[in-house]
Amino acid sequence: MHRFLPAMLLATMAVTVLPLSSQAAECTKVVISADSDYAPLHWYDGKRLTGASIEIATRALSALNIPYEVRYVGPFHRVLREAESGEVALVSSLKNTPERQQYLAYASVPLFRNPIAVFVARNNRFPFSGWKDLIGKRGAITLGNQFGGGFDEFMRDNLIIETAQKVYMNFSKLDSGRIDYLITGYYSGVIYLNQTGQSENFMPLRPFVSETDNYIAMSKASPCVKYLPRINAQLEAMQKRGELRAVLQSFETDLRIDPASQDEPARPR
Repeated sequence: MHRFLPAMLLATMAVTVLPLSSQAAECTKVVISADSDYAPLHWYDGKRLTGASIEIATRALSALNIPYEVRYVGPFHRVLREAESGEVALVSSLKNTPERQQYLAYASVPLFRNPIAVFVARNNRFPFSGWKDLIGKRGAITLGNQFGGGFDEFMRDNLIIETAQKVYMNFSKLDSGRIDYLITGYYSGVIYLNQTGQSENFMPLRPFVSETDNYIAMSKASPCVKYLPRINAQLEAMQKRGELRAVLQSFETDLRIDPASQDEPARPR
């Protein structure tokens, strides 16, 4: 029996050493990414990722003299997968949910209030006063999206939901009658409809299904997570100066929400 002891000790040491070597890896630069289809917070313009959350993340890191790279990696579910592995170190804005907390460490300072809406075809609208009115209907979301406020759990347990990689795909399904509604960010949905000239065909319903904050988050698998306390302090300073709100409003200037859209709520904060 004693002749097996060294092998057992070696195995135990290997299990111990691997996480330590991972923790010892250096952070040479913070790789930033985000959803590529979620204006005005973040989107891919054909050349680069841009948007309010990207601007805030890069300003914060520049002020701290931390090297970074903004990287487009594709649809949002791929961004999350690379954040889970540590390839992406910082996701510039997303909802804080229990599932994501398993591999992401969230900043303590909220960036924006992000209302989530149900969108329907104008010629196929239905009475809507809350989540229960979606039961039995066919819905869709963009792959990787989560919404917070308890709605994700309700959706999982009660709703018929399919996914697509991009929001335009779900609007196409809505137009053809394949689905009865889609769920996405209110502002990103309205901006998409304005930019594509489809505001007469689709509309958001009220009330919102959720209206919770978006946060910067860092991958727990990345050595760059050590910078999170400094990033928190920088975001807090930016918030006190009113810089977070000012950045968002500057992007809304070019991607403005049509004032004629029904019951437009206050700007996100």
